[in-house]
Amino acid sequence: MYNAVGIDASKFKSTITVIQPAGVVIRKPFDVLHTSDELNTLITYLQSLEGETRAVIECTGRYHEPVAKSLSEAGIFISAVNPKLIKGQKQNSLHKVKSDPADARKIARYALDNWAELRQYSSMDTTREQLKNT
Repeated sequence: MYNAVGIDASKFKSTITVIQPAGVVIRKPFDVLHTSDELNTLITYLQSLEGETRAVIECTGRYHEPVAKSLSEAGIFISAVNPKLIKGQKQNSLHKVKSDPADARKIARYALDNWAELRQYSSMDTTREQLKNT
């Protein structure tokens, strides 16, 4: 069983949802503050899921770094993806909805659709980005 975790990161919190193939919702969108306690609770929850779990987070400035780093260090597969790739994801709706829960669902669908091609985040991603900006 595949668990696709979509994470929409903002400055102080992330909105997260978990879906499985065929759009089965395992966990409706919920918010996690970027504190060690809440990130540890998220890690425990994701580790409790049965089957293979992969998380995708948009690279939005540096907001994604605390979540990506925490999940990666806990041994959870996390992929940091350019938002332009996710924005190109097809919409299943005629309405353009812009909200954190909707974005988290779209990111989770992206994870399912690109499961085999997802590149695992590493701490070197942050180092490369810092070097590029100097």
